[in-house]
Amino acid sequence: MTIQLSITSFVIVVLAVWRITHLFWGEDGPGDIFVRVRRLAGAGFLGRLLDCFYCLSLWVALPCAGLLGRTWLERLALWFSLSGGAILLERATSRPRIAPPPPAIWHEAPLPEERKDEESDHVMLR
Repeated sequence: MTIQLSITSFVIVVLAVWRITHLFWGEDGPGDIFVRVRRLAGAGFLGRLLDCFYCLSLWVALPCAGLLGRTWLERLALWFSLSGGAILLERATSRPRIAPPPPAIWHEAPLPEERKDEESDHVMLR
């Protein structure tokens, strides 16, 4: 299998897949158009798809791979490689999402009150 696609063309298509995926997944857009699209998508399949960058990149890469590949095997390889390139680009450009530390909770059991005559009860201390 030899794919007749230059490195430059591949990088350009990966950038396009990343950009389109990022637009729908995490940006508001002019006039909040992408916010409205995500809101209209609801909680069904389309809503969950728009909430997951990895899932959405697969669907955005599918038509690109279909247009670029000549055989079904090329299209399949391009589909996953374009999506993978977009995912790698997203990981490289996004800020790490570090979860905030858990709240500090301190439970201290009160110390039992010591009796003064405890010392005298001990056999070794007499």
